[in-house]
Amino acid sequence: MDPDEFDVVETGVLTASGERWAQAEARFAVLAPLLEAHPVRLEAVDDAGQRLGLSRRQIYSLLTRLRNGTGTVTDLLTRVSPGGRGHGRLSDDVEEIVSNHISRYFLHRQKLSVAALHRRIVLACHRAGLPVPARNTVNARIAALHPASVARSRGGPDAARPRQSAGDVPPQVSGILDQVQIDHTVVDVMIVDEYERHPIGRPYLTITIDVFSRSVLGFVITLEPPSALSVGLCLGRVCSGKQTWLEACELAEQVQWPMAGKPKQLYLDNAAEFKSEALRRGCAQHTIKLKYRPPGRPHYGGIVERIIGTAMTAVHELPGTTFSYPAQRASYDSEAHAALTLRELERWLVLAVSSYHGTVHSGLGRTPASMWNSGVTADGRAPRTVHGETAFLVDFLPVLRRRLTRSGFVLDHVHYFSNALKPWVARREQLGRFVIRRDPRDLSRIWVLEPDGGGYVEVPYRTMSHPAVTLWEHRAAVTRLREQGRSNVDESALFSMIEQMREITDRSQKATRRARRNRARRDHLIDTAAGSEPMQPPDSRPSDDTHVVPVFSDIEEW
Repeated sequence: MDPDEFDVVETGVLTASGERWAQAEARFAVLAPLLEAHPVRLEAVDDAGQRLGLSRRQIYSLLTRLRNGTGTVTDLLTRVSPGGRGHGRLSDDVEEIVSNHISRYFLHRQKLSVAALHRRIVLACHRAGLPVPARNTVNARIAALHPASVARSRGGPDAARPRQSAGDVPPQVSGILDQVQIDHTVVDVMIVDEYERHPIGRPYLTITIDVFSRSVLGFVITLEPPSALSVGLCLGRVCSGKQTWLEACELAEQVQWPMAGKPKQLYLDNAAEFKSEALRRGCAQHTIKLKYRPPGRPHYGGIVERIIGTAMTAVHELPGTTFSYPAQRASYDSEAHAALTLRELERWLVLAVSSYHGTVHSGLGRTPASMWNSGVTADGRAPRTVHGETAFLVDFLPVLRRRLTRSGFVLDHVHYFSNALKPWVARREQLGRFVIRRDPRDLSRIWVLEPDGGGYVEVPYRTMSHPAVTLWEHRAAVTRLREQGRSNVDESALFSMIEQMREITDRSQKATRRARRNRARRDHLIDTAAGSEPMQPPDSRPSDDTHVVPVFSDIEEW
């Protein structure tokens, strides 16, 4: 055995005096059994104190030393001050008071200052009739503590993380789409509405990146907070070609964005929107594996975090930026300088991604575009993509379950009917509740899963004259009707209220930020939904490289 393989440290087994060793041994015999109890009963602590001639506080202090130490007799050896420069000169009793106060008051989330800690130690020493230690002595005891332990006790795991090694070995990623990371952020820029160019707030960005090539596979920018829907929208961009989207942005002739395909593994954090049944089962349907970061370990998603940081750094050059924190912003008036609409910001981000793909990545030594092309060549075939982004999105939409009536379905006071439902009306009692998916951006249609297996059937409003509305408009109108004292909300009154609310919003010349934001949200989401291709029932037949996922009988309702 290599003699330098282990460091053997003398902990006092032979160097301790007989008196000190006997005292520690006696204390260990009484206190060691208490470590097995969780929690330690107060009667047991008092009994141990009576047997050892110690106070309750001293018993707790010794138990703490045992738990935090090696759990052996040497943990209970009293400290000896040999004197001399650099060595402690406090008596055992004073040393114990200092140690106890540091543990109880300094190593605490309240973050007591050293000055306040020293005042408490002085008071405790006066009460015990002991000499008072100097403040620099207390400082020395604190400085001797482990920095990571101090940071964790006073600031929590996040504060201790910079003082710890990252640890672990990242998983091997050998090809494109082997692992795709996704995350959300609030964009550091204030945007304006389409009509009056007034500020309406900061949008949200959902972005994905391929770990192997560092290529951005797609992003979605909305005024809605992150949700399973925004994840589904982003996955639709990832898994399908970008040409239709680029044409809608009027950038098809300027931008080449070939990066697309179904991820083999989607790497996410532990946010609620990443754990919904709609997302998990939609990914299972398309053979996309989900893997979650360990809780409290943000560096596991460092690649997507870095691309978000790069994007936000670039955004800080735009008019109306809010920067990352107030100190950076200083006296800059973000609202006064805001100039970009949501659509203009989306076009700018597309151009920024295109530029990024053609720039040499410092970690790869190559451009993301060339790495992607190399990955496609190595695979020997083009990545799996979906044809029909809207049909793909249906698998990620929120799910409801309703029974069929003679007049169709009723969802939140709104009736839906299609001739495609007629074959099921006669035996509706035997069919039970139908699985229904609804797009919160456009409630004018729903998708109903065929009860005998197969694809989805698109079912529109029963009253076709009703306008397309968003879910937030619908809920706001229901709330307004309830406030007017209507206990029963009927469909006619509901849409009448929505129209009134739209007129008030559109006619207001001095609209508040919330009203302008709501109007921009409504216009953007409806146009986005309307710009999608006509919905076709998804093909239920499995492709060669996918497996069939059975229809589930119990699906969450949003």
